Amino acid sequence: MLQQFLELVGIAAFAASGALVGVSKRLDLFGVFCVGVFTGIGGGIVRDILLGIHPPTSLTSWANFGTAAVTSLVVFYAHSILDRLRTAILTLDALGMGVFATTGAVIALEHDSGALAAVLIGGTAAIGGGVMRDVLVNEMPLLLHKDLYAVPALLGAALVVVVIEMGGVNNLALVIGTVFATGLRLVALWRNWSLPSPRPTR
Repeated sequence: MLQQFLELVGIAAFAASGALVGVSKRLDLFGVFCVGVFTGIGGGIVRDILLGIHPPTSLTSWANFGTAAVTSLVVFYAHSILDRLRTAILTLDALGMGVFATTGAVIALEHDSGALAAVLIGGTAAIGGGVMRDVLVNEMPLLLHKDLYAVPALLGAALVVVVIEMGGVNNLALVIGTVFATGLRLVALWRNWSLPSPRPTR
């Protein structure tokens, strides 16, 4: 139950971030809707393809698709209440990333994936929607920016796997992993943490 709830929260958060990007790019209603929906369900589709779930859950579940669709439409008409679009986008994106990293890892384990595969699938699910969003609006994906993005996703997924392997229940692992991944991403943004970059050549 918690897993399904968190997945819908992640879809809504990602869809909202995608729709806000569409609004900031001055797209029309259909454009904002498409970017929001693809961002919301994209990570889940990539996860399901990797796990051999056909057709992907988000394409057969009215709850998943409907959550992304309704959220995108609400953002299109109510975006004016969000004064600082960039802050809202990054916060919602961090939440979506954390949720998809952890739920992706749990779903992978439930489909008999090994620990490493579960971590990688969770990380891929977390970044999939955001990459689709950025590609659709012709932006460099956040994944490739200097600030920490994929690292919190992978660590959150890894934490889920560790908790479950140590005998913890799935719900506990989901909460711990989601809070950790989302929190690390937000702190990294606040403190401007980043991984080392190559030294400039002379």
